[in-house]
Amino acid sequence: MKKSDIKKMPEYFDRYINLTDDVTYQEALETSLKELENAPIEKWKALGDKVYAKGKWTVKDILQHYIDTERVFTYRITAIARGDKQKMIPFDEEAFAKNTIANQRTIDDLLNELILVRKGTIAMYRSFTPEMLNQSGNGFNGMQYCPLSLGFMLAGHQRWHFKVLEEKYFPLLQNN
Repeated sequence: MKKSDIKKMPEYFDRYINLTDDVTYQEALETSLKELENAPIEKWKALGDKVYAKGKWTVKDILQHYIDTERVFTYRITAIARGDKQKMIPFDEEAFAKNTIANQRTIDDLLNELILVRKGTIAMYRSFTPEMLNQSGNGFNGMQYCPLSLGFMLAGHQRWHFKVLEEKYFPLLQNN
């Protein structure tokens, strides 16, 4: 199933989904895995703890955020695919960010974990039927989404942050 097969684009997540190509969800997730495997690690390492504005996350914080988001959403995706109709609780990304040790880890360690998590997500998606992919789930604030749309959201969320790194963080390297 392709991105264009999403029956109802979920509000808010559409900004991430729209960053993916109109390919199958498997292709979108596999492409995102390749993008991780070919990530500009040396630039990330050169940035160190630099941020483009006070209160913004470091590269390590962003990588930890990817990991945490993927794990939170794979639970939601699994629950919805299995027919769970309860309302999903919100995800407080700022609280998660304050309670990590990301900055005590290496870029390589965080990236390796993220790649493993993404591979797990890809394996999970292989177990879904078209009916499971289109199962409607209840997000917070009345939001509705399905596993198909959330697969594209995960791939697009990564591209969103890669774009932020490129546009707002990488220019910091030129100021050295």
